[in-house]
Amino acid sequence: MTAPLPPIAAVAAPIPCPRPAPPAPGPSQPVTPSPDPVQRAVGGARLATQGLVVASGAPAPPKVAATSWLVADLDTGAVLGGCGPHEYATPASVQKLLLAATMLPRLDPSDMVTVTDGDLDIEPGSSAVGLVKGGRYRVETLWLGLLLRSGNEVANALARAGGGADGMTGGLRAMNEQARQLGAYQTHAATPSGLDGPGQFTSAYDLALIARACFADAHFRRYAATREATIPPQPRQGAKGFTIDNDNQLLYHYPGALGGKTGYTDLARHTYVGAAERGGRRLVVTLLGADVVDKRGWEQGAALLDWGFALPRDASVGVLVSPGTATSAVPSAPVPPQALPGGAAGESGRRTLAAPLRWASLTVLAAGLTLLGGALVARRGRAAHRGRPDL
Repeated sequence: MTAPLPPIAAVAAPIPCPRPAPPAPGPSQPVTPSPDPVQRAVGGARLATQGLVVASGAPAPPKVAATSWLVADLDTGAVLGGCGPHEYATPASVQKLLLAATMLPRLDPSDMVTVTDGDLDIEPGSSAVGLVKGGRYRVETLWLGLLLRSGNEVANALARAGGGADGMTGGLRAMNEQARQLGAYQTHAATPSGLDGPGQFTSAYDLALIARACFADAHFRRYAATREATIPPQPRQGAKGFTIDNDNQLLYHYPGALGGKTGYTDLARHTYVGAAERGGRRLVVTLLGADVVDKRGWEQGAALLDWGFALPRDASVGVLVSPGTATSAVPSAPVPPQALPGGAAGESGRRTLAAPLRWASLTVLAAGLTLLGGALVARRGRAAHRGRPDL
């Protein structure tokens, strides 16, 4: 007699993330790859959830109006908690952190970059520092313009300068290669600035990996913590010098703030990355898809940082993987054709080949992605941040 089969174990429903009452629905979300259980487990099996994950006995985190978030220790890599840490989302200007992680090692801060027409070809009304065509700026000045004022023309210039012979296309390719090297397999850049583009996405977990790489760089730490900087005059272009200040309000209102990056488009909603130090402990918070219900993006980040600092130092639900380690530990997973976004269109309107969406072994698919790009041009948002667009 055949023994009866054991009962199938029930899959526990995700724990809902604490959120305030949601606002009116925003724009429809773009097409993203289907969830991959292998990628969703990077950093630990507990992170593979759409809902809340916190350490046993941890107090409930604060209510935030983000669709996904994560808090982690910058030094140990321990993930303290999160909400849908591996859920796909649109990055907006926090994409500039991937640009920084890619180009900081490539570009000498003292080198000079001459601004081109292509650099200035950005979405009208989106955030810009005010660089002028033909102006010559130190790379260090460009980094300050990128991180303090989220300049989209600055992002173009840095991607082009660091992209080698292929210019901005090479810069984008390098950004996507850098994401894979960091283990950020759910991240794909279609624009260097984070302006919306087809096939562009990230996750709260990936953003934490990218932010950790950034904060490991001494130049980045200095730029991100700078509150005010000067953009030099360009006499040949008749342009006067001017002062810029840092948009990241965490620096002004949160003791121990180390800096980070703000972002917004209509499609992405508010996105945020912030880091702070308290008692010799450095934490980073990442938020995606946030709305302003009762707190702005940086305030939601600050509330989660407070929650993280109140946890024991050994609290952990996962880990931020070290660069280069996840590739060998995680097998390749095929991407269904219907899950592939339609290519990559840069801010200047150029078509660029999309980098592999999941694994290095999928590079052969990149050329096919470009063919669909024209049909799926994403709506680019304009946002006002302190009286002007943030992205």
